[in-house]
Parts: sequence; C-alpha cells; structure tokens
Amino acid sequence: MTQVKAVPEGMHTLTPQLTIDGCDQAIEWYKLAFGAELRGRAPDPSGKKVWHAEMRIGSSIFFLNDAFPEMGGPAQTASLWLYSDDVDQWWKRAVEAGAKIVMPLSDMFWGDRTGTVVDPFGNRWNLAQRVKNMSPDEMKQAQDAFVASMAKKV
Repeated sequence: MTQVKAVPEGMHTLTPQLTIDGCDQAIEWYKLAFGAELRGRAPDPSGKKVWHAEMRIGSSIFFLNDAFPEMGGPAQTASLWLYSDDVDQWWKRAVEAGAKIVMPLSDMFWGDRTGTVVDPFGNRWNLAQRVKNMSPDEMKQAQDAFVASMAKKV
C-alpha cells in the first residue's frame, strides 16, 4: 500500500486561498495577468459559483473560490508576493490586464526590484525580483541609509 503524503504532490506547506466575488472572472484575469494555469475547478450545485478552484503561477499553487456569505464565507482581500526572473515583463502584463498601480516598480534597499498592484477583485500583488544579494551587514547599512533619507524628506 502506498503511503499518503501529508502535503500533496506539487503543493507547499503554506497555500494561499482567495475568496472572491466573481471567481470565474478572477480565474480568467489571473490567466491573462500572470499566466496562471487552471488546474481544477469545482462548481457549486447551482453551477453559477465556484466552490473550489486550483491555479498555479510558476512553482506555486493557490486556491480560490466564490464568496458564500450565507455560509459564513464573505469575500476577503489578501496581499501576496509574486517573485519572478523578469519582474518588468510580469509588471507590464499585469498593468496591461488592468491592474491598478499602488506602488510603482522600483529597486528597493533590501535588494529586490518590486512594485505593488491591485487586481480587479481587491487583492494586492507585490511583484518582485531579487536583483542583489546582500549580507545582513549590507542590509542594515542600506536600511539605515534609507531611513535617514526618508527623515530628510519630512
């Protein structure tokens, strides 16, 4: 008999789940904006809503479903980080798909190139790419310099 894996194949220990008003529209938007792959979709008995869907972006899987407030499951927003090896291209694709820019894409003191967009469903996506490896000392120096520069602006 095959032993059951506690964490299913392809999954990670932590798996985000998004509860959205308009799950089918979100599925299509994530495909367009992030190249997400739909791995499975289970409709509710009415066929009008999604009880559970599974998507993958890169090496990460996430779940999403429609809101069911009558069952204690209202829509909720989340903030997610999406790392890639070409953040500028991912950024362009998300913005062209209609993502709202919250924080422009830029190089940050901790070594990431990152920016934040909000999808049409209210979820924040922090798109990022590590562009510089930093030691703890370098990180501290960069942080102190950033804080000092911000203090001068106040």
